[in-house]
Order: sequence, then structure tokens, then C-alpha cells
Amino acid sequence: MENVSKLEARYRIVREIIETIVLTLLLFFIIRLAIQNFSIDGHSMEPSLHNNELILVDKWPYLFQSPARGDVIVFVAPPNPTQDYIKRVIGLPGDVISIHGDTVIVDGTTLDETYIDPQNQGNPYSSFSNRVVPPNAYFVLGDNRAGSSDSRDWGCVPRQNIIGRAAIVYWPLSESNDGFLPNVASVFTHVQNAPLASTQASTTNESICTIISQPTASSTQLAPLHPRPPLEPPAVPLLLLILPLYAFKQPTPQTRPGLYQQHIHLMIF
Repeated sequence: MENVSKLEARYRIVREIIETIVLTLLLFFIIRLAIQNFSIDGHSMEPSLHNNELILVDKWPYLFQSPARGDVIVFVAPPNPTQDYIKRVIGLPGDVISIHGDTVIVDGTTLDETYIDPQNQGNPYSSFSNRVVPPNAYFVLGDNRAGSSDSRDWGCVPRQNIIGRAAIVYWPLSESNDGFLPNVASVFTHVQNAPLASTQASTTNESICTIISQPTASSTQLAPLHPRPPLEPPAVPLLLLILPLYAFKQPTPQTRPGLYQQHIHLMIF
């Protein structure tokens, strides 16, 4: 009888261990489907994001809604599909974008971009007027305008390239920007809703923002982005603490709604 009791006790212990492992793996895969963590390598999103910071990217929102102006998104880089970039959404499908020097105009409204450090202002690319964002595409810019390869350089980002929205800076904690990325929707408050996007310019002084479908050999040398090992410490404990808070802190959606890489190596250019 005593031997039977010992066997039952061992059986319960083994069963509990197996159940714990299965539940842990299930939770891990669910989290990986919803959120990925990335390491930033580069300075093109300064001062909003810093080199070597670790961020969480929320992949769920864009399953139910489109990206909004001001969102910081991670996406497969059109110039090089083997890499991922992180930039801020400036234009939605149908928006008409003009850039003259440091000035960015969306649908006739000049933006007062509070998230840009004046020391990082600049435009190494040619100015242009009335560039239309095509259907299912987005015009993106780095916050470090003087040092970013973005839509001014290689065109718009196709919707299918978008991985998710950068949500939280979780490491290192000593940085001034740790925590939730601020909601900057107020910058775009006065921008009118974009007209129905078209693949053709509506007037002779408009042009369609290009989308790279077949990157050239030279364009693949731009800004590489390499993924990091999945959910390494301190990501797991921090993730379990942050998830309940994040559920109650979703940014307010814009009138016209519309994220960079797996926890691995993220480069910003």
C-alpha cells in the first residue's frame, strides 16, 4: 500500500511538471504571436529611440485596424527585404506629401513635429511637391531627419511589409525615454482625411510615391536590420509585468486610422 502511495505521489509530481512546461510553452508562443522584442542598432529615430535600446513591438493592432499617422512602425525594408526598419508614419494612402528642406506638408497642412530635435533637422534628399501615397502603402520618415534613409530616399512602405507598432522601450531603464512611446496624434490634428487613394495622380502637378518591388544591387546596401534571440532576459519578466498595464494604455485612435523586428538585432537607418 505504501509503495502504491509513493507511485501516485511521483505520478502527480511528474504530471504537474509536464503541465507546467506545456502551459509555459503555450504562453510563450501566444506572446510571440502578439509581441516581439527588438534591439535598435542605429540613430535614425533619435531622440525618440536610442541606439542599443530594447523595445517591444505590438503586432496585434494592425490585424484589426490600419496604421495611423504618428505611429512608429517596424517593417520589412523595401530596399532590402532581408532587413527590417523602424520609422514613423507620416502619410496614409491617398495623402499628398510635400517636403521642402525641413518642412513637411501633409494634405496642405504644415506639420509642427514636436518629436524632432532641432539639432537633428535636415534633409539630405531632394525636395519635392505633391507626392501621392498609393493604395495600401504608407509614407514614413525617421525622426532624425538629417540621418535617416526613409520614404524620401526609396519611396513608400507596402502595407504587407508592416510587422507591427513599436509600443514600449523596456531596456535600459536608465534612459530618459523608457516606457510607453508617447502618442503624437495631436501633431496631425489639423490634417484633413485623405481622399480615396488612387494609383494615378489626380492632377498634372502630382506624382505617385514609388514602391520598390525589385530592389537593385546598390539599394540592398542600405541600412541592414538583423533579428535578435527571442525573449532573452530581462525581456520575459518585464514582459509579464508590462502586458497587464499595456492593455489599459492603448493610444487614442485618429479619425483616419491606418510597428521593427523580432527580439533580435534591429537596425535603424
